[in-house]
Amino acid sequence: MNNSDPAAFENAIIEDMHAHGGKVTTGPLKGHPLLIMKSRGAKTGDERHAILTYHRDDGDYVVAGTAGGSPMTPSWVHNIRENPEVTIEVANRTYEATATVVEGLERDRLWKEHVAQLPWFGDYPKKTDRRFPMVRLTPAAG
Repeated sequence: MNNSDPAAFENAIIEDMHAHGGKVTTGPLKGHPLLIMKSRGAKTGDERHAILTYHRDDGDYVVAGTAGGSPMTPSWVHNIRENPEVTIEVANRTYEATATVVEGLERDRLWKEHVAQLPWFGDYPKKTDRRFPMVRLTPAAG
């Protein structure tokens, strides 16, 4: 996988996921629990996608807006605040879902659980003073 071209890198990850039941089998994200979230741009309404590491909580998928510890909040967080109806693809299955940015004590609990299940996230706060948004992706019933 070529990390120097972000679009090519993402496309290679998605191809790998599609070829292997939703699992990444090569590169730096090998073995990570990943999903593909499709959302609508806040300004344009155009479809956007993000490849996100998740953990499960009460049947929902929980993702963090870390951007790898970047000082900038990823654009997908802004998009879902404006357009919370998303599509998620997990293990080559697609679900309609609602994205909710979680606040307060629940946000803190989800962050701690995220780091407990995905320990490399624990290093991200050392890179920035930004408080990372935690997002619950709740699949539609049915």
